[in-house]
Amino acid sequence: MIAFNPLTAILTQNKLEGPNYVDWKRNLDIVLIAEEYKFVLDEVCLEKPGEDAMDDEQKAYQKWVKIDEMVRCYILTSMSNVLQHHHQSTESAYDILKNLKEMFGDQNRAANQIAMKALLNTKMVKGLSVRDHVLKMMSLLNELEVLGANTDKDTQVEMILQTLSDSFQQFRLNYNMNKVDLSLAKLLNELQSTETIIKQQAPPMALNFEIGSSSKPRGGKKKKKVQNPLLEELLLV
Repeated sequence: MIAFNPLTAILTQNKLEGPNYVDWKRNLDIVLIAEEYKFVLDEVCLEKPGEDAMDDEQKAYQKWVKIDEMVRCYILTSMSNVLQHHHQSTESAYDILKNLKEMFGDQNRAANQIAMKALLNTKMVKGLSVRDHVLKMMSLLNELEVLGANTDKDTQVEMILQTLSDSFQQFRLNYNMNKVDLSLAKLLNELQSTETIIKQQAPPMALNFEIGSSSKPRGGKKKKKVQNPLLEELLLV
């Protein structure tokens, strides 16, 4: 017996009515990914093996059919009665989703355009921490992925770098020169480290009183060697 997944509650509580297609599809993806069922919507259905087929082929096909039926039930139980009646005779989950996309796909395209416009128009706001800015960009990129956009990791990193303020110009230059391979999580960590260095190098604010002591330091401190090539040149600026 298959254990009940509490995540499926988000489908029954937010049934597809039509105008909420984008949100419903996002919830469906969450459930199917958690259940490891999403492949039946992305891959071609296996052909039914012949009677003389190997046991592995028979088992693979039976597994596909069983999971496809589960996904089909998830979809049917998470839509309005009208939509459910319209699709209950559709054989596969893939075909149901294909039909829904034809019916409500315009919403998906409109939402995609809005998300892409927001992404392209976003620039780092003065005074905002680089952490908050990058998290905002990651959220926009994730929204595009949910809507079906396929953007590789390097492009995502490049898009984020282009939205940073001018104070991160040296970081961008080092990234391009060293061809560093960064995930979004690692990019966030590196940018936060860079932000700390930038703040340390910023000129001190003028004081309203004179400091009495004019003694000079006896010797300069040695600069700590930085192993990260993206940060090394920042310390030399």
